[in-house]
Parts: sequence; structure tokens; C-alpha cells
Amino acid sequence: MTIKLIATDMDGTLLRDDRTFDYARMEALLDQMDERGIRFVAASGNQYKQLRSYFEPVNPDRITYVSDNGALITHENTVLAESALSPDQISRVLQWNAETHAHMDNLIILSGTNGAYVSNHATPEMIAAVKTFYPTVHQVEKFMDVEDSIFRFSLVWDQDVDVHHHVQQLRDVFGEELHTTGSGFGSVDILAPGVNKRTGLEQLAAKWDIKPEEMAAFGDNGNDLEMLRYVKYPFVMPNAEDFMKVRINNLAVNDNNHNGVLDTIEALLGGAFDDDDESVFTK
Repeated sequence: MTIKLIATDMDGTLLRDDRTFDYARMEALLDQMDERGIRFVAASGNQYKQLRSYFEPVNPDRITYVSDNGALITHENTVLAESALSPDQISRVLQWNAETHAHMDNLIILSGTNGAYVSNHATPEMIAAVKTFYPTVHQVEKFMDVEDSIFRFSLVWDQDVDVHHHVQQLRDVFGEELHTTGSGFGSVDILAPGVNKRTGLEQLAAKWDIKPEEMAAFGDNGNDLEMLRYVKYPFVMPNAEDFMKVRINNLAVNDNNHNGVLDTIEALLGGAFDDDDESVFTK
């Protein structure tokens, strides 16, 4: 087995529920990966600045970032690729949401280069919740007046809402014109067409001459599926919803609160799969 790239989702995957991970173990594993020439990629719906902040304790410049669910790819603080939504696409989704859902039934968040944008009508409680995921939050009167590159349009319901119905509604209306996916925490993310975590890895693969057969990846939700199906060694977290476990054969060694990603990387570096025996990870 040869692995040259390991990618991981963050929320519900590498991050514990308190939004931390074992920094000492991660640093040790990064040292091992550096010695073997293995790239480490954080692939997440989070914004780039938020992702970097998670890795401050282990030096964020050691990580490559596929942020906003694949819309922005950054390595060594340099943008390698970006895919923004057009003003017309944003306008049409805003119109669809206004016609389909009651006012304030969901929270609209636009994720851009200079921060996140929410309505002036959002309550202080909503703003506090948004700031958990976005370092910089701007309240605006009209979304169409925002002057920024918008990578992701998010619709957020209560965390216990099943968003699969909303995802399908958007796919029925916009088809291949936009990429729509559920990303956990009651959120639906809308991206430019053909943009997802897999396309982020594909661009890194082309830059670094790495094949999908030389990649491993970790995830827990629908926005990870394209990435997990792309790599040879995909792992779904034990804490993931059942629909993910049906679609991906391999389970990480432990859940997100018990170092599941780190334990599994350690096993991979230790020789798991070397004899093509995948039984240790299968359900």
C-alpha cells in the first residue's frame, strides 16, 4: 500500500464535539507524514480562516485546505483554485427560498472571502451561533448588495431538522446548474456547479501528481460522499448517520470524540492494508 495524501473532514470527524483534537498526537503524525512525503489536507465546509484556526496549535502552514466544501483550495497561504457563485445564481436561490419557505424559517449565510454575511433581521442568538463557525460575521440589509466573492450559500435550519428533503427540492429546481449538499447541523450548502470536496482533491492530485489510489479520506456526512468515493481508502466515522455507513464500507477505528481519525491514520502508517486485508476496518 502506498498513500501519498490523507484528507479529513472536520466537524464530526477530526474535531471532537468541543471542536478540539489531540494536538500532540496530530503533530507527531504530521512529522511522520512529512518524513514519508504524505500530504495532509483538511477538507471541510468551514471557511479557510476558520480551518486555519483549528490547526494553530500544530502550525497551520503544514496543512493544505479545501474549504467551503471545495470552493476554495489553499496551500501555504496561497490560493490554488476558487469557484465562486455568480450574482445571478445567488439571486435565484434567494428568490426560490423566499417563495418556498416562510420568512425566517431558515437562516441564510453567504460565505465569502471577507467573511460571512447574514441578514440584519438575524437575532443576537443566531449571530452567536453563526460565530461558532465563522470568525467574521457581517450583517447586511440586502444580500445582493454584498461586494465579495461568494463561495457558498448556506440555508440553516434547527440542528434536529432532516435536511434531505430540502436538498432534493433544490436539486429538482436547479439540477446541474448548482451543486447542493447537506453538511450537518441542519445546514444545506449550495455551491457552483461541479464543486465539491472531490473536485478539490482532483485539483491537488493534478498539482502533485497523486492518484486516487494513493489517497485516504475521512468523513461523516453527505458533503463528504464525493470525496470518499474518489479515494481508494475511504473511512466513515462510527458516529456518522446510518446512510453514510451504507454507502462507505470502511469504518474509522473510533468515533470523533475518541480520536477516530488519528487512530486510523496511525494504523495506516503502521501498515494496515499492506496485505490488502481490509477486514480490520469493515463493518
